[in-house]
Parts: sequence; C-alpha cells; structure tokens
Amino acid sequence: MLLAATAGLLWACSEEKNTEEVANNHSSTSSQSSVQEQGKQDGMVWIPGGDFMMGTDEQDAYPVERPAVKRHVEGFWMDETEVTNAAFKKFVDETGYVTIAEKKPEWEEMKKQLPPDTPKPADSLLQPGSLVFVAPDRPVDTRDISNWWKWTPGASWKHPEGPGSDLQGRMDHPVVHIAYDDAVAYAKWAGKRLPTEAEWEFAARGGLIEKRYSWGDELRPQGKFMANTFQGRFPNGNQGKDGFMGTAPVKNYPSNDYGLYDIIGNVWELTDDWFDAIKFQRLTGNAPKLDANMNQCYNPTNPYAKERVIKGGSYLCSDNYCINYRPSARQGHAYDSGSSNVGFRCVKDVPEKTLGMN
Repeated sequence: MLLAATAGLLWACSEEKNTEEVANNHSSTSSQSSVQEQGKQDGMVWIPGGDFMMGTDEQDAYPVERPAVKRHVEGFWMDETEVTNAAFKKFVDETGYVTIAEKKPEWEEMKKQLPPDTPKPADSLLQPGSLVFVAPDRPVDTRDISNWWKWTPGASWKHPEGPGSDLQGRMDHPVVHIAYDDAVAYAKWAGKRLPTEAEWEFAARGGLIEKRYSWGDELRPQGKFMANTFQGRFPNGNQGKDGFMGTAPVKNYPSNDYGLYDIIGNVWELTDDWFDAIKFQRLTGNAPKLDANMNQCYNPTNPYAKERVIKGGSYLCSDNYCINYRPSARQGHAYDSGSSNVGFRCVKDVPEKTLGMN
C-alpha cells in the first residue's frame, strides 16, 4: 500500500501546469420526472441523467482527459455532500468496521502492484498508517512528492495527521484516509454504491453547457471562492485565502445547479471505475481496447498499478501545480490506500417501482 500509493501520487501530481483555465464541453437533459420533482431525499439530490460530452478537447488539460467523448447516464440520486466524519463514525460505531489504514500492510499483497525487483520496505514501515500531506517550510523540487507526502504510522480517518490528532471540531468535514474497499463497505451499509466516473462527471457539471467549472466560466466570480483549493505557490506557500489550510466543513461553499456541495475541491472523490490513462482514446477508436485479463487498470508509468479513478481535485490543487478543480479532471489512486486528501460520496439508483412513472 505504501509504495503503490506513493507511485500513483507521483504519476498523478508530477506535471506542473500554467494558470490558463481549461474549458469543458457538455450538455445535459432538461427533462423532468416525478422522481426528479421530489428534489431532495435523505441528504441526497436527484441527478436527471442524459447525454453529455465527457472529458475535454482543450489542449491546456492533462492528456488523461482527452479527447471529449459522448456518454449517457441514467438518472440517479447522489449524496449532496461528501461523506463526513460524523457519518462515517456512525457506520463504524454500528458495525465495528476497521479501515485498511488501521490494519498492518501485507507485503505479499503490496508487491503485486510493484515491479518484481522492488525491495521489501523496512518492518518499521509496515505498520498501520496512511499518507499525510506535510507542507515543507521552504520551496522544494516539485518532481519529488516525498517532499510533502509522508507515510505516517497511526494516521487514519480518526487521526488525520497521525497520532495525537483527532476529529475535534471536524465532524462536519469530509472523512479522509479512506481506501476503495472502505468506501464500498460504507456504501453497502447505507444502501448505496459508489458512482461511476461518468455519473460523477455528469453530476459535477451541474447541467451547465460548455463551462470551465461546475459553476460557470470563472474560477472566482466577482472574487468569490467557490471551492476549497490551494492559494499560493504549491506546496509550501499556502496562503489560505479561502479560509482553510486543509479540509473545510461540507456546505461551506455554494452548491452547483444540481444541489451538490464541494463536488469540486475539498477532497478528491473515489469512483467505482478502474483507472485507464487513455480511456477516452480507446472509446474513440484511437487506441486498442484494454486487455482486462492482464490488468483492469492502465497507468503507463506503472504497469503493475491497480488504481481507481478519483475526481474533483482537493484542497491541495493549485494554479501552479495541478489544476484539477474541474469536472473533466481525473487521476488514478491506489485501490488499497488512502491519503489525507481523498474521500468519497455515494449514489443510489431509482427504485424499480418508480421507473414507469410519468
């Protein structure tokens, strides 16, 4: 988990980008239904579904987002916020669930995601823990993520910065240090599931057409912060102008037009899809189909990777380093690892008895 997660983060965050904004193209259906008119239901909002352009054709975007492809999703319910510490605590209290970050890593499983000659880490590193962002006190080489990502024994959803830290004052913040299996377990307990990448992106676009962000064309319309991101020179120069140096309480920023809060920024959100760096090229016939018998995931920098797609960016996304605070942005994240900037939200299908309603 340690080495696999670090390798995935290195690939995902190593490329600096300039400050030019990235345009997104999409369309959405305007049809209404009896289900949609219910609006909200138990902390969820109705996403109508429809056709849209997924990804982007803009050149000032990461290659994994191109080209844009037409996709369709059916209507579904989606959590209006990321799963919070309070909600996850209720799940743990009722089930006794223990997250992957709280268990000792198994080297036999870890090495399946690494080159055959990878040496076994020291036993001192094979302890329960997770990756924690630690801001350096000076400018550093941004090609080396170990300058700010630290494997921290004892870090977990209950101890976000490691031993000595807790959730006091953060029960309404998104839960972090959650691996894919942890999110799936919570979703099943809640009678829900994780969204597909297409469902997540459709929902994040909020029904807007050809807008850069979930809320429109400007990152900060009239100077207003619309999401929790990183202001300043990453990774050591966070100015916290939006009021937060780390995660923020959910619903602290305006929702998009579907009523989804923090769909951009705050924490990356897990989806149910395996990561494929050239997925859209395959869909348009410009690359061969993925041989899922070899690996359901494709990361050109790590052929052994087993990663799920994460979406939406986080409080660590900055203008100078990774401009992933856009609906089309996507990265791979090791399925068996968590970090201090990755969380999730759930979706729920329409009950079959409502599908025939007019």
